[in-house]
Amino acid sequence: MRPFRFLADVSEIITGPELAARAQRAEQMGYHALVIPDHLLRQLSPVVATATVAAATSTLRVSAFVMNNDLRHPAVLAQDMASIDVLSGGRVDIAIGAGWNRPEYDAIGMAFDPTPIRQARLAESITVLKGMFSGSPFSFAGEHYTITEYTAEPVPVQRPHPPFLIGGGGRRTLTLAGQEADIVGLAPRIKANAKVDAASLTWAATREKIDWVRDAAGERFESLEFNIYPSVWPVTVTDNLRAEAGKVIDHLRSRTGAELTEDEVIDSPHLFIGSIDRLVEKFLQLREELGISSILLGDIGELERVLERLSGR
Repeated sequence: MRPFRFLADVSEIITGPELAARAQRAEQMGYHALVIPDHLLRQLSPVVATATVAAATSTLRVSAFVMNNDLRHPAVLAQDMASIDVLSGGRVDIAIGAGWNRPEYDAIGMAFDPTPIRQARLAESITVLKGMFSGSPFSFAGEHYTITEYTAEPVPVQRPHPPFLIGGGGRRTLTLAGQEADIVGLAPRIKANAKVDAASLTWAATREKIDWVRDAAGERFESLEFNIYPSVWPVTVTDNLRAEAGKVIDHLRSRTGAELTEDEVIDSPHLFIGSIDRLVEKFLQLREELGISSILLGDIGELERVLERLSGR
């Protein structure tokens, strides 16, 4: 069984010294990585922020969570990520997805293409990124990207390339993850109206997603690491689990029209609610029954007692 790897994130706009201090605290506490979301609204650039985190630490891994592929040409992203990998001594993960948050696209006048197009563009981008990380002349002729005898530099420290985390909630993206990722990020599905498909939050839906990955991965399935993160509802430590579950049910009903049961909410891999004992039990169950060992806990220290009890196990 894989040991747990716990991640923390920083999503607000803070100063360089404050970000460095948070990163150092995360490293001292035993987090595996500090990650930065990739959105255009109300946050720091993940490229700049991860470079700052890497410079302030010596063992902490750094990553976005996750890069929106549509916002950067893969040649530019390859140079950025390889540069941080060199500067950090090989501590970068390449976390990338197809993009989902339509309001950001609308805000900057960027076309929000249908899901199959965004997913096809992501698949090409991953091929380009891996080719550029080779350090050899690389050519590619696709529908979305064309590269001609281009030798990308710098070359990342990690060979043949930094680990790829590909995240998504639909079958197409998770099939791609099964074929190309080292770490598979399990996410809720997002509907065309940019709202979460509440049914995709459940334990049963997560098991189905893992089956999709298994079908696509074939023999490489056993080498994959699975990641989960809290979604829809803030991390909540409480001894009144069922009362909190009721609040989540009401929230989902009002936002999506979906009606989940108490047990579906309590068991959901994406809803981190309950006592510390309950959350420890839940994460152990996620690893034992679903093989999920990489967990984004939220803000640094938010679930410090869970980290203390499960770190190294």
